[in-house]
Amino acid sequence: MRKEVEHVPFAESAGGDGPAPPTGQAREPGQRPWKPLLAVCAGYFMVILDVTIINVAVPVVGRELSASLTGIQWITDGYTLVLAGLLLTGGALGDRLGNRRIFCAGVAVFTAASAGCALAPSTAVLVAARLVEGLGAALIVPGSLALLQQAYPASATRAWAFGLWGSMAGIAASAGPLLGGLLVSTVGWRWVFLINLPVGVACLLLTLRHVAPSPRNSARALDWPAQCAVVAAVALLTAALNEAGRRGWSDPAVLAGLGLAVAAAAAFVVRERLARSPVLPLELLRSRALSGGAAIGLLFNFGFYGMVFTASLSFQHERGYSALGTGAALFPAVAMTMFASILSGRLSRRTGDRPLVVTGMLLAALGLAGWAAAGDDPAYPLLVAPMMAAGFGTSFALTGSTATVMGAAPPGFEGTASALFNTTRQIGSATGVALGGTLLATAGDYGEGLRTSMAVGALAYLTAAVLAWRCVPRGPHGA
Repeated sequence: MRKEVEHVPFAESAGGDGPAPPTGQAREPGQRPWKPLLAVCAGYFMVILDVTIINVAVPVVGRELSASLTGIQWITDGYTLVLAGLLLTGGALGDRLGNRRIFCAGVAVFTAASAGCALAPSTAVLVAARLVEGLGAALIVPGSLALLQQAYPASATRAWAFGLWGSMAGIAASAGPLLGGLLVSTVGWRWVFLINLPVGVACLLLTLRHVAPSPRNSARALDWPAQCAVVAAVALLTAALNEAGRRGWSDPAVLAGLGLAVAAAAAFVVRERLARSPVLPLELLRSRALSGGAAIGLLFNFGFYGMVFTASLSFQHERGYSALGTGAALFPAVAMTMFASILSGRLSRRTGDRPLVVTGMLLAALGLAGWAAAGDDPAYPLLVAPMMAAGFGTSFALTGSTATVMGAAPPGFEGTASALFNTTRQIGSATGVALGGTLLATAGDYGEGLRTSMAVGALAYLTAAVLAWRCVPRGPHGA
């Protein structure tokens, strides 16, 4: 699918972000070195874990730091806002300065900010540290995919690596409530952040030792007006969607936020058309594989994170589960993600990505539709199969959609393609959570709101399946 974007006048990569590759970096195409994958996935796991692990800790944090409701909201939402708003910036910096360099910088910033969160004496300090954590995360995520593409050039091993990378998202997102509940109930809420320190240090050392320096595209200018426009658009959209869950969709502040987000997005498009070196060349979006893969990522994150969020609220408020019990109840969805990712990575070399993405989306849609049809207050055992189907289907499709987007990225723009894919996924997550919260709040009862939310998620999965049939290339890798 790369031919679709060959007409774009992309600059050639030049230079590197460090010394020569470590000894033993080059390997035969069939071999599967674990250490580069372990380094990259450790950083990505921290980023996604911090999105969900904080949810069960904020009530305790609020009491101990005497935080207001607004302060608690900023503790949870500030990280997500910065992460979503700066992903494209992180991708552009990685393309220009070297993805390994920017990835390591992000890990260092994230780890230091986690220590700041753990030691925070007040709400204001904790919020500030969470914002810096979001900055580090925005530097980690785009480089993670670009480094995997660099470390595993053979299509078969790259599919295997992308599969395990994708499993980190589902495992971290769903394990967050379980791990957070365990830490808060045993050693205290500060360990929710302290747990990142040994992981961050190990990730940094492994990356410097076992991941080769990345090429640099020195001609890749940073278009700051466009960067500011996309930061404003994503931040305003995420903030408006989060507020919609609390205020309602007709609230003037929500409507103003959505309107300003649209205006910022329009300004970004205009700027990209006029810029000599755009941050996201619009010609890239003419690739059906790249733009379609990004849209699929938005839709399946919408369905999966909407399910996790609404199910968490239902288990706690309607069924009376504790934070730890809620994490355990969601475990069936987690248990399937690793298995599905490994299986899809193995199958993709024979079947190609399209059958896997379509099958995964249809299976996830069937799972959420089954949940919606289960009634107002179904017994928990009846929900295990729908959760397993949604977790398996989402992770099964993630590998193929990731490979599709990254395979359509021209040389020197791997970080930008990764940033686009993860930005759309973050928007999907925020939309799913916000809409799920609104449906629960406005429905006559929790059961009705939960069923409606699951039905909407099933529709999103079905739409993603149709897009995959049209946009994901057919045939095995390399065909």
